[in-house]
Amino acid sequence: MRSPSRRASALATSSLVSALALAAVAGCGSDAAAAAAADGVQVVASTNVYGDLVQTIGGDRVEVTSVIDDPSADPHSYEASVRTQLAVSQADLVIENGGGYDDFMDTLLSATDARPTVLNAVEVSGLDAEAADFNEHVWYDLPAMSELTGQVADALSRIDPDGAADYAGSAARLEQGIAGLVAQEEAARATTQGVGVAVTEPVPGHLLDALGAQDLTPTEFSAAIEEGGDVAPAVLRRTLDLFSAGQVRALVYNAQTSGPETEKVLAAARAAGVAVVPVTETLPDGEDYLSWMGANLDAVVAALSA
Repeated sequence: MRSPSRRASALATSSLVSALALAAVAGCGSDAAAAAAADGVQVVASTNVYGDLVQTIGGDRVEVTSVIDDPSADPHSYEASVRTQLAVSQADLVIENGGGYDDFMDTLLSATDARPTVLNAVEVSGLDAEAADFNEHVWYDLPAMSELTGQVADALSRIDPDGAADYAGSAARLEQGIAGLVAQEEAARATTQGVGVAVTEPVPGHLLDALGAQDLTPTEFSAAIEEGGDVAPAVLRRTLDLFSAGQVRALVYNAQTSGPETEKVLAAARAAGVAVVPVTETLPDGEDYLSWMGANLDAVVAALSA
């Protein structure tokens, strides 16, 4: 999908920065630790996916603000508010995706004199954001999220040492849950390895890679949809032919964005009897990370194994 930073040109307006400057609070060392103990560790996450991970680890000891938290909205239409600027200025810990996905977080951070701990999921994952095949949607990379879980617990423990044991225990349970999903992926490869699949955008790419599925979508199609650009007629035809020619067993599509080209692809998949699996970029209401990823995994495996 289009990176949110490319649609957030109004982030650093003078009015927001002025409001931030008036509201900014400072604190470090023992003062910050005392504040964390009294009011809870203040955390800002770029999306509710990362917000949920932190909340699961921190429990009642953390207060989490997720910048993008509406499951019915296109994350790429995000524009900052004074409330968001203020939350960042008061944060002890900031979690961002990185890799160009949520550059608005760096803009928010640059507008404050505060220096919270910042965890970048792409950097934690060890992925190369400059690589030609880089996929920024790293929350679908389960090992990366397990590594992030440990680093979140460590960061929270440094900010709030009194809660270290609680953070470590919660992180261990979360890591165990993620390990269970990784084991499911590995077991499913017996039926999903090499199976053809199409996508509207590369959102589920890490999940499909883990299952060994073969993404046959023309790169020009998914790139154009991700960037919000036009799809050339010849590229659209090649994409539609994947379904009529029986080359793919499933279409995994981003349910949070749509347009004429994606609607044509959905129609072609359904007309050909190809399984259609919706995925999202943000956490749906009533779900936590483990239940959400488990449901995504089950749905994709069922479609690819049919």
